[in-house]
Amino acid sequence: MRLRKKWWARPMLEESPLVIINPKEKKGKWSEEFKNSNPIYLELGCGRGRFISTHGENNPNINYIAIDIKDEVLIYTLKNVQEKEIENVRIIPLEIAFIEDVFDKDEIGRIYINFCNPWPKKSHNKRRLTHTTFLERYKKFIKPDTEVWFKTDDKELFEASLEYFPQSGFEILFSTYDLHNSDFKENVMTEYEEKFTKLGMKTMCLIAKLK
Repeated sequence: MRLRKKWWARPMLEESPLVIINPKEKKGKWSEEFKNSNPIYLELGCGRGRFISTHGENNPNINYIAIDIKDEVLIYTLKNVQEKEIENVRIIPLEIAFIEDVFDKDEIGRIYINFCNPWPKKSHNKRRLTHTTFLERYKKFIKPDTEVWFKTDDKELFEASLEYFPQSGFEILFSTYDLHNSDFKENVMTEYEEKFTKLGMKTMCLIAKLK
């Protein structure tokens, strides 16, 4: 579904200190931004922000960064964070292809990727956020033993990702084709996940750790 353009969204994002409009300036300085040395976890494609705001609220000793390209959804992420008065979340409007320009070596301790675009055409596979092309980029700024938590409702993408991660030197720690009927207890549902689970969608999940 195409989002209607909200011309007022960008000015509102720019007014908030929680939104980092020029994230390249923070490269290597994210601990300074949060004013502490707590671990920094990253969500790629945060949507409307329930996932990241829930994590931020429940884990005050971890810093979170939420990235999405669309101002029209980031404005809801900001609203979620502000309403809960969460101080350990920052929001970045960014095309994820430029992720290497934003973070320095060993700055990130975990990555979440939730229901990203599956890019089903073979010629587009390299755009997948779990493709080896992107995994190699992440390795430039994640810490050793960093985990990537990935959820999708697309079986072909999931099975391809089970191959992508080992190819890039990650170990698969956990995987399931039916997350909500598994024994996994740490799941935080996204808005998308909740909506389509009610319609019978199965969520596939894997956790991979950099060796």
